[in-house]
Amino acid sequence: MDWQGWFTIALTVSVLLTLVTVPRLSTDVVLMGALFVLSVTGILTPEQALSGFSNSGLITVAGMFVVAAGIRNSGGVDLIVERILGRPAGHRPALLRLMVPVALLSGFLNNTPVVATMIPAVSQWARRIRLPSSALMIPLSYASILGGTMTLIGTSTNLVVNGQYQALTGKEGFGLFAITPIGMIAVLCGVTFVVLLAPILLKARRSPDETFADTRNFTFEVAVARDGPLVGKTIQEAGLRHLQRIYLAEIEREGAVITAVAPEETLRGGDRLVFVGETEAIVDILRINGLVAAVGSKPALERSVPERRLVEAVVAQHCEVVGSTVRDGNFRDRYGAVVLAVARNGEHIRGRLSSITLEAGDVLLLEARPAVMNRLRQSRDFLLMNELEHDLPDHSHAWLSWGILGAIVALATFGVTSMLNASLLGAALMLLTRCIKVSDARRSLDLPVLITIAASFALGNAIEQSGAAAFLGQGLLAAAGTNPWLLLGLTYLSVMTLTEMITNNAAAMLMLPVVLAVTKTAGLNDIPYVITVMMAASASFATPIGYQCNLMVYGPGGYRFSDFFRIGIPMNLLMATVTIISVPLLWPLQG
Repeated sequence: MDWQGWFTIALTVSVLLTLVTVPRLSTDVVLMGALFVLSVTGILTPEQALSGFSNSGLITVAGMFVVAAGIRNSGGVDLIVERILGRPAGHRPALLRLMVPVALLSGFLNNTPVVATMIPAVSQWARRIRLPSSALMIPLSYASILGGTMTLIGTSTNLVVNGQYQALTGKEGFGLFAITPIGMIAVLCGVTFVVLLAPILLKARRSPDETFADTRNFTFEVAVARDGPLVGKTIQEAGLRHLQRIYLAEIEREGAVITAVAPEETLRGGDRLVFVGETEAIVDILRINGLVAAVGSKPALERSVPERRLVEAVVAQHCEVVGSTVRDGNFRDRYGAVVLAVARNGEHIRGRLSSITLEAGDVLLLEARPAVMNRLRQSRDFLLMNELEHDLPDHSHAWLSWGILGAIVALATFGVTSMLNASLLGAALMLLTRCIKVSDARRSLDLPVLITIAASFALGNAIEQSGAAAFLGQGLLAAAGTNPWLLLGLTYLSVMTLTEMITNNAAAMLMLPVVLAVTKTAGLNDIPYVITVMMAASASFATPIGYQCNLMVYGPGGYRFSDFFRIGIPMNLLMATVTIISVPLLWPLQG
């Protein structure tokens, strides 16, 4: 192996260490940096470095993002949810009613929009059947992850592995239902495990709905005296900008609401100022000359005002303000929204809000104007936007959207057209039939995920072309000896470990060239090993950061890391056992 192979291995190790030790750097940024290095050093030509952006797997993923968003926006998922959840007789029947349909949905829709749509519905359902949200949120995520293993389009990882497999081997690739046998076994075993043991392993936690229920107790109002000394002064001049233990959330003026109040805002007589913070601090506020106690029939957050929107948002791992305080991150200026409360691990964080250091998975109670709400939904800094008071979706196109999905699945299944063309046709039909707006379709394209996939293709190509894959494959082959079952097990464990540390797509793309090199050298059938890579890349159950669905439910369920360890580690071991035993029975290991 020449210097290019060693350099590629060193670069790959550097990428892994950076992703693990510097969580503030998002995966797409790190991998794009690696792509740049590979191109500049000449290990890859510019065409090879950028080939991932035109890969059929990537384009298929993008098309399916739009299809899934069309079903979600048209109310298609809501329509199904209303019919299937019902009123189960207990905890385990509730888990069964939830997990089976979610797994089936995720077999044909990208699991991220499925989970995003289901979280508000499951939260309301949990209250109705008197179960804590923590009893259902991890099972929701696990069901979605498991369901994604049932078809080629169930998760983006399956599609990109298939695309890279075609690119590296020149073979035809996998059909839509090629992995369904092992996927169904995984779903059956996984759902059974969760239904039986989740009531024992998952502790009851407070959900954000419960945590934020008393938020109005931490807000209070004062009024600006009509002829007082504060009239005509700005917020800054009145000394209301950098207060201890509290801050100004909004101003109510003549029936209108001013949110994310700027320091230059001028006070008027009769303004009602709404503060958020510790209730004991109201004494300090009332000592300010020119402020008087406000008299109202309802607390501020209970009054319905057109200019106000309250929303729960989960902080994404790559959010720009992770690691910064609310103040240092300029949250109000950056997003145009006010943080009213922060929940972490199911607990309402007390104290001065502006001094709270934000972490991935935190649930924020935000207040913003409707126009700002649209910008927040477009932001990749938040995984879930759950508006507390919102209009119900228009269900007039719900069944049409399901019909479009059924049509493209049929076209791909019967070989009428490729999965790439079917996904693009589905996206176009969603737009033409107005199941989704153009602006919403654009927002559904998860750019960090797409960039991660494209850059992973480049790094995978470099590992294969530089000879690094063959070198690493020899090491893997030496560890496994001549036992193809042991090699299968090592493949699964390697990909599963990487998936828990970085992202599933990146883990699969890094390991696939190595696995193909091993099977070629050993004269083995590569299909079962590629399917094992797909399965292992979806086996992220032990941490909330390995899979986006886990992080999405982390805040709404009020979980702690220990909750994922407690149920996720046994789940990982179960899925490893099921896959390693079942795959050789379904596909011969010998070529």
